[in-house]
Amino acid sequence: MTRTARTVVLAVVTSLLIGVAVAYTLHAAGRSESGPRQELSEVTLDAPGRIVFRTTMAGTGRDHLAAVTLSDTGKDDGKDNRRISPTSCLVFHAAKGTGVCLKLANAALHTYNAVILDNRLLPVDSREMAGTPSRARVSPSGRLVAWTSFVGGESYAGLDFSTRTAILDRRTDTLHNNLEEFSIIRDGKPYKAADVNIWGITFAADDNRFYATVATDGHRYLAEGDLAARTLRTLRDNVECPSLSPDGTKLAYKKRVDGTDPSRPWKLFTLELATGRETPTAETRTLDDQAEWLDDGTVLYNLPGDLRADVWSVRADGTGTPSLVLRHALTPAVLRP
Repeated sequence: MTRTARTVVLAVVTSLLIGVAVAYTLHAAGRSESGPRQELSEVTLDAPGRIVFRTTMAGTGRDHLAAVTLSDTGKDDGKDNRRISPTSCLVFHAAKGTGVCLKLANAALHTYNAVILDNRLLPVDSREMAGTPSRARVSPSGRLVAWTSFVGGESYAGLDFSTRTAILDRRTDTLHNNLEEFSIIRDGKPYKAADVNIWGITFAADDNRFYATVATDGHRYLAEGDLAARTLRTLRDNVECPSLSPDGTKLAYKKRVDGTDPSRPWKLFTLELATGRETPTAETRTLDDQAEWLDDGTVLYNLPGDLRADVWSVRADGTGTPSLVLRHALTPAVLRP
């Protein structure tokens, strides 16, 4: 090919790429404007008695963080007077004035960052993630922040996936970039395997103990972690994405149940840590979520809805019936005193 011909080809390819980029931008803009225009306002993390979440309502504020008071939840029509912030996230969690926002960093390179947010949802730190966002958690004190990403595969339902989980200590600026490097104790013995995956962190109040899922050898274990000792000790099988209650006495988690949809094989259970008693909740629908606690006796979780997802609640003791909390919402975080 002559130099002139190569120049022409390069110009054509460049023109096509620009056209694709412009078309995508216009499509994305059109999609965000397809719903009602929503006023953006300040949302902070310093007001207990509110839920901060990713709103999925169509319009200019879609996928932004929003907040509602607890007294303004449970409205089936979705008109809950949510305040929508300028900050957008794919996955979010917060505690004690600290937030973590998993978001796209570079669309062309398909890279994502875990962005640490202050009380006003302003970025104060950012760490590159190993893959696409999955789970995020902040410890009750706001000191520790964890995130999980998929580095291979797209779902926890099958076996052909790989995850990477990191924990950042904001006080010491220590980053545990891959919890698979921690020592694992399975059935009381040191354990090593190439197929280990870890995800779904939830922190205790002491900023050292945590719980997680450790998957290996066809099992998905509930494990108790010790951050200072860099260890994970398995406790029981068939537990995924644990979430510790505010009083530290119970875990909520999803558990695989036979006879459910193979793509969503989980039901919601709780566990009393002192007694080891496991209780199925009254939520009979399948779910794929890491639950959040509304209070010591009530669990929040996402289920599919007409605009991506809705937030529901159910009693932890297995009684009652599920209740709608928020329409068009994902990844709720309850702000506590």
